[in-house]
Parts: sequence; C-alpha cells; structure tokens
Amino acid sequence: MIVAALGFAFAMFWEILWALILGFGLSAIVQAVVSKSEMSRLLPDDSPRTLTIAAGLGAASSSCSYAAVALARSIFRKGANFTAAIAFEFASTNLVIELGIIMVLLLGWQFMLAEFVGGLLMIAILAVLFKAFLRPELVREAREQAERGRLGSMEGHAEMDMSVTEGTLIQRIFSHRGFTAISHYFVMDWAAIWRDIAGGLLLAGALAAWVPNEFWQRFFLVQHPVAALFWGPVVGPIVAMLSFVCSIGNVPLAAVLWNGGISFGGVISFIFADLIVLPILNIYRKYYGGRMARFLLATSYTAMVIAGLLIELVFEAIGLVPRERAAVVAEPHVALNYTTVLDVIFLGLAGVLLVRFFKTNGLAMLRMMNVPRGHAPHADHRHHTG
Repeated sequence: MIVAALGFAFAMFWEILWALILGFGLSAIVQAVVSKSEMSRLLPDDSPRTLTIAAGLGAASSSCSYAAVALARSIFRKGANFTAAIAFEFASTNLVIELGIIMVLLLGWQFMLAEFVGGLLMIAILAVLFKAFLRPELVREAREQAERGRLGSMEGHAEMDMSVTEGTLIQRIFSHRGFTAISHYFVMDWAAIWRDIAGGLLLAGALAAWVPNEFWQRFFLVQHPVAALFWGPVVGPIVAMLSFVCSIGNVPLAAVLWNGGISFGGVISFIFADLIVLPILNIYRKYYGGRMARFLLATSYTAMVIAGLLIELVFEAIGLVPRERAAVVAEPHVALNYTTVLDVIFLGLAGVLLVRFFKTNGLAMLRMMNVPRGHAPHADHRHHTG
C-alpha cells in the first residue's frame, strides 16, 4: 500500500512537473521586474483602488504561503494599511500564475477560472468584514506586536528585492542583471515551496491509494445534493486546515477530494484555505498577537465559505460546473508521451537557471531565506550580477 501511495504521488508530480517549472519561471520573471520597495507606498488605505493594486501586486508575487505572510507583515510595518496588506497576502497565494496552470492540468479550466474569480470575490468579502468588524485598537495592538519582529518563516525571502527597474520590460528581462534575478527568484521560490508540494503530493497519493471513494461520498453528503452544495464550502477549509498543506501543494489533494464527491464550491474554498492552516495561524499569533490571529481565522474562514458558495451558485447557473468528476489523479507509471517530452524540455530550462544561480552567489542568498535583515548583519539582499 505504501508503494502504491508513493507511485500515485510520483505520477502526479511527473504530470505537473513541466507546468510547475513554467509557472515558477513566469513568476520569477514578474518578480524580477516588479519592485517590492514600492509596495508600502502604494497601499496606504483600504479603498477599492488600493485593494485592487494590492491584488495585482500579490498576483505578481511569490506563491509561497509563508513568504506571502512574512511579506505582508513587512509592508504593514513599513506603513501599509493592514487590510491592504492582508489583501496582498491572499492574492499572493490565490491569484498567481503557477496555481492556475496546475489547476488546469489537474482539475480543468473551470476550476482555474473559479479560483481567480473567487479569489477576487474573497478579497472583497474580507474587505467588507474588516470594515465592519476590525477595530482601530486591534490594529494598533497588531502593529505593536509586529514591531517586536518575532520570527515566523521565510523572513529573508520575503524581504529580498532583486528587481531590475531600469530600461524597457524586454531590456530588464534579457539584461545580465535581469537573468540573474530571474534565476535567483526561480530557485528560491522552489526552495520555499517544495515541502508543500511534496507534502501535498504524498498526502494526495496516500488518500488516492488508501481511502475508498465511498468514504468521501458519505463525508461530502453526495446522496443529498442540496445539503452537499452548502456542506462543501463549509467543510473544505476545515479539511485544508487539518491537512497542514498550503500553497500549490493542496491542488493534488483537491483533485482527490473532487473525485471523491466534494462540491465545486467546496474545492474552491478548500484551495483558498492555504492561509489558515495551523502552522500559518501560529505565525499570525507571533506576528500580530492572539486576538488578531483569532480575528483573521474567523474573517478568513467566513470569506472562504461565502466565496466558495457564491462561486458554486453562479457557476452552476451559467453551466460551468463540470458534470464529470475526472480530475487527474495519475496512475503510478510514466509513459513516453507529450507530458514526458515537456518535462524533459522544461527540466533543461530549469538546469540553465540553476547554473546561473550557482554562478552568481545564489547559495549565499539561499542561506538567508529564513533570516531577516536585522538578524543577519552581513547579509546583502540585493541581487548579484555575477
């Protein structure tokens, strides 16, 4: 049974490997030409315009949940509005390129569309909840706690800004410095998120191999369609919280749950919940204090449930909910097909970026990923031209 679980996990990894490399490559390019230094200045309040900017900046940022949470605190400490910082954080994990690519491959384009539309909807719902219930004294308390600088995870990665801002977009990307920055972001994003990807694949493989669909069908109330429609968005985030898997790593598990019977909206709310898994909640407690951590849990969970349910109702009404439960949970074998060819091609591209990374002092920067500037007096977070 263990061999079967590992086989499923590896087969799913092989199915999505080229897409992961492509997604991280595109993300690295965006990060290399978008400066983090301007974020705080661009997020002074919680107006619709500012929240739209926050969502755009988040979509152009890293998909690692831990780095997103650390960066949100960093820009909050530099003066950004708290609501805008959290909107940026949620966009950083739910509106990124690589997530959409993986969702198309494993679940289908309808889920990718629902994720992006629902992500924007969830941010809007969060903003409304914050406007209604977030008190100034709680924000002041959170800021005081944030200023203490307690360590979470991926602090150094969140603070690094290697962006190239001189010249046209094409000149930035193909410049000597741009190539170096892209290679560094590519490798460090992989280093930041590989545990989540591996954990998600292993958990999905175990569930695919060991848990019969009949269990999921009973758990997700498949025999009661109306109840299942509401139950999926309610229970999806809870399953995600207990799985400890976040970021892209929860998409393979979402594929298993969809085949098992969870509702369409339940899949979306499950994927949204990467920012309320138990380790992230503990980091919220360290960053902002216990009261704000509980507030973020309550408001985030509520927004995820409402967004998932609304997505279910709207996509059902316009006929975009798939009728077949045929998410890719690959059989444990590798065949000579287009997936293997693409994997080989993109592994070659990854190899080129790795060589550039190692030739331009990348290892030194990699060692600083979990060390914030204040705790690494000799660290230099600027890019190295090599």
